[in-house]
Amino acid sequence: MSILSGKNILVGISAGIAAYKSAHLVRGFIKAGANVKVVMTPASKDFITSLTLSTLSKNPVLSSFVNEKDGGKNDNPMWNNHVELGLWADYFVIAPATANTLSKMATGECDNLLLATYLSAKCQVFVAPAMDLDMYKHPSVITALEKLASYNNIIIPATLGELASGLVGEGRMAEPEDIVTFLETYVLKQLPLYGKKVLITAGPTYEAIDPVRFIGNHSSGKMGFEIAKAAANLGAEVMLITGPSAETVNHSSIKRIDVVSAEQMYDAVHQYFNTTDIAILSAAVADYKPKIYASQKIKKQVATLSLELEKTKDILKSLGAIKTHQFLVGFALETENELENSKLKLKSKNLNLIVLNSLNDDGAGFGVSTNKVTFITENNETIQFNKKPKAEVAIDLLQQVLKQLHA
Repeated sequence: MSILSGKNILVGISAGIAAYKSAHLVRGFIKAGANVKVVMTPASKDFITSLTLSTLSKNPVLSSFVNEKDGGKNDNPMWNNHVELGLWADYFVIAPATANTLSKMATGECDNLLLATYLSAKCQVFVAPAMDLDMYKHPSVITALEKLASYNNIIIPATLGELASGLVGEGRMAEPEDIVTFLETYVLKQLPLYGKKVLITAGPTYEAIDPVRFIGNHSSGKMGFEIAKAAANLGAEVMLITGPSAETVNHSSIKRIDVVSAEQMYDAVHQYFNTTDIAILSAAVADYKPKIYASQKIKKQVATLSLELEKTKDILKSLGAIKTHQFLVGFALETENELENSKLKLKSKNLNLIVLNSLNDDGAGFGVSTNKVTFITENNETIQFNKKPKAEVAIDLLQQVLKQLHA
């Protein structure tokens, strides 16, 4: 999943031969999960049809102030509201932006729907120039681009290549896939966790008794997966280390590593911890494992079976002992003396924050989509929340992490 997923992107098309690339641009934004609408200058329809763009965007394409179906000839013409269109967009990408359109944008001239929408837009505007090389280097175009940049528009530079005139030089519109990447990078850089590496553990661990049986627990991994998604959506590069779980994740900023046992999770966590900025250990790691693993299935021959267990490695404590710059978050699932036990765990394992959830609370803990948590900070501050979906708990958690980091 792209960081553009769910964003509203308005694509503006002006009248240049590069308009044929706009179909690929719209398709690229749709594939990234964005909602796309298209506004065209009337002359741009000589280069690409609105039918193509409406089919790809799954929205009507607008190019005039009055709905073209009635042409304004009946008593109740439909007005294409440029103000609403500008307010709808999270990002406005004008590609191609011809010399004519650039000049009008720079001077505030407003003689078509695209320009009216540009002047009404409250969102960030991106401009991808496209023209012949002599036009691109002309002082009037350079001045227009400089003025637009001074208005806080972001210019996506034209590239070097073969132009419609047959000449080779600057002026070629950036390729659609590069424009999509440009926007993704821009959005990421605005997010509070951009540039941060976040390590998250999730799910249970299974400690083998024999090739068939294991010791485990009821953790689904849902909480950890929701934290991973929320962290990625805030711009982080996420390493998700998970025990056996049916949960899935599809995000370009999340790398998933599957493990089974506590030993495997310990090794994977320590492999990445040194380069981690924030570590959130939400996995329900088994505290004990069989001391002896039976290489063959144990036969059911007697009425009782005794297993000798030994402690697994304490992953959270081992990280607390070696952390330097890392912000370390642990989880505590308690059934009695909840606050006291959680505070002891916070101190003994050298954590910055601990998340307490209780099996005594209805709708919290394993196997459900909700949780009811309490945060306890390293300064002994206690913050209680009502029951809410785990996706919302994940957002609350990351906001608390950011609050403590910036304190």
